[in-house]
Amino acid sequence: MSILIVDDEKDIRELIGDILKDEGYPVRLAGNSDDCMAEINAEPPHLMILDIWLKDSRMDGIDILKTVKRDNPDIPIIIISGHGNIEIAVAAIKQGAYDFIEKPFNIDQLMVVVSRAMETSRLRRENQELRRKDVTTSEMIGSSPAFKALKSQLEKVTKSNGRVMLTGAPGSGKELAARFIHANSARAAAPFISVSSAAVEPDRMEEVLFGRETPERGVEPGLLEQAHGGVIYFDEVGDMPSGTQSKILRVLTEQQFTRAGGTDKVRVDLRVISSTTRDLPAEIRAGRFRQELYDRLNVVPIQVPPLSERREDIPELTRSFIEWFHRTQGLPARSLSQEAEAMLQTMPWPGNIRQLRNVIERVLILGEGGGQIEAKELPGMESGGEARSESMFLGGTIATLPLREAREMFEREYLLTQINRFGGNISRTANFVGMERSALHRKLKSLGVVTGLKSGLRAGGDEDDEGEGEA
Repeated sequence: MSILIVDDEKDIRELIGDILKDEGYPVRLAGNSDDCMAEINAEPPHLMILDIWLKDSRMDGIDILKTVKRDNPDIPIIIISGHGNIEIAVAAIKQGAYDFIEKPFNIDQLMVVVSRAMETSRLRRENQELRRKDVTTSEMIGSSPAFKALKSQLEKVTKSNGRVMLTGAPGSGKELAARFIHANSARAAAPFISVSSAAVEPDRMEEVLFGRETPERGVEPGLLEQAHGGVIYFDEVGDMPSGTQSKILRVLTEQQFTRAGGTDKVRVDLRVISSTTRDLPAEIRAGRFRQELYDRLNVVPIQVPPLSERREDIPELTRSFIEWFHRTQGLPARSLSQEAEAMLQTMPWPGNIRQLRNVIERVLILGEGGGQIEAKELPGMESGGEARSESMFLGGTIATLPLREAREMFEREYLLTQINRFGGNISRTANFVGMERSALHRKLKSLGVVTGLKSGLRAGGDEDDEGEGEA
């Protein structure tokens, strides 16, 4: 909880220092701008008391104020001056000062302002810590081959500052992947700021990103400034207005920008992660996205797989959602029945992980008691009928076929469902359906089923099939 006092008059800075020490505050002193910046670089203080006029210094108080608010925006700064007037006070507040006190000052007044400023500093640090904890507890969950491949790629980029472009279907977990990169990087203690390119009105995008300066309200930092030292995440970057694209390109090139209504350059140290569901090369050809910006953002492209390629992860994801809803909303901590687990793995998930999460929340809210979640509680099963899934056929068609053809149709659909459920892993599928692996291969060949290329299998083949695949 240290306080840095910067004043060229030794008597003043020592007097303030003694008063604050008597109140129990750790104090550091600096008599010029060089000593001030050295103290800040060694360890940022929790509060600064800064004189406007500093004799024999390279920087005056306003210059120091600008520099500190640029690089350490969370430090409250109280400005003091023996030559105070309303113009200086307005200039200091406009540049981000917490408050302004004129010399000679009243000790009681000083202590009231210091106490308020220290409380502000404490709250800012707590908010930052909560934000950091929220990111680090956003763990990625899964054990399927597709998940392991994704996590391996993400881990490779955590230790660098390279720009990452995440692509994938809506709800597949692109923001979680971005948060994983941030939480496991050297910037984990710094902010993670998400920008929804589709949600912000185009005519407000630049103000939201760059901030603004007005005589009435002073400096209002934008999202880029708030992300200084950490990560800025452009969600659905393909929806960014074309005018903003050129300005973001300039920021990526120069690492600085000017606030709306301002004249000073604001320097930022950022790592940029983007995501999109769009085909950006097609958007470029259509003239809706800048090639130069795409080249800057797409340094490391990473594809986030849909839930249909991660069916093995569905039970584990479901259990994590149940635990989270129990902890945060007090919903019942229920378990999954085997039938419900199997049904979740075979259902189509066009909305991916987001849809699965919503389904589990709905079941927990509408369910009764704390017993197992049964298959009949899942969407499409409420009335006790069969699941309305593309991989399941219903009575009409099969009832018109001879027994042999009906049996073959059932076996084909059943085995396709199980193979997809286990991510194309033939050994695990064979174990679940109660067949030898070689017998399952023969059965698939007789039914005309050819497994996907990802598993490295062909109909009737005996190649190693421990990897992921599709049927």
